[in-house]
Amino acid sequence: MSEIGLSPKMLVRDIMSSPVVTMDADETSNKAAEIMDQNNLGAVIVQNKIGTPIGIITERDIVKRVVAKNQKPDTKKAKDVMTTPLVTIEPEAIISDAARKMTRLGIRRLGVIYKGNLVGILSSKDILGVMPELLEIMQERSRIEGAAASEEPEETPQSGYCDNCEAYSENLKECNGQNICDECRIELEQEK
Repeated sequence: MSEIGLSPKMLVRDIMSSPVVTMDADETSNKAAEIMDQNNLGAVIVQNKIGTPIGIITERDIVKRVVAKNQKPDTKKAKDVMTTPLVTIEPEAIISDAARKMTRLGIRRLGVIYKGNLVGILSSKDILGVMPELLEIMQERSRIEGAAASEEPEETPQSGYCDNCEAYSENLKECNGQNICDECRIELEQEK
């Protein structure tokens, strides 16, 4: 795409959500649910005491590990409910690589780490949000490449022996898979 003036890559940093909403590992799962509700989120990054991201707690984690097991949300700590370790990616990674990583691991969110610090979060929803733009770019590229391919290249005459009459010619042209001189080409066209 770069040869036609379009950016060939969309990077994680271009679409990640930042800043990241976090919580302490010792807070309860109902606190995680409150944070998600207040911030209209589907997940919260869980950090240890020194602020290092150690996992992620999602709505699904709360449903599977608390609600489905009839546990009291105010007694279950985030560290007991979270998914760990937090799977991460660099902000300079290509979106398609991030999507492949999510698909391969069966996850919907990646922490974005830059120089050891959590700088963002990338969700499958973020990627889907840019898909129309990516599809438009791909369609435009296909249209441009298709137009370029449909332009017939000018045929360059070759020199050599005619495959039909075996006479030498400076002006052989390809016709039905054979290199034919002008005289034989005219005769073949008249026979049709």
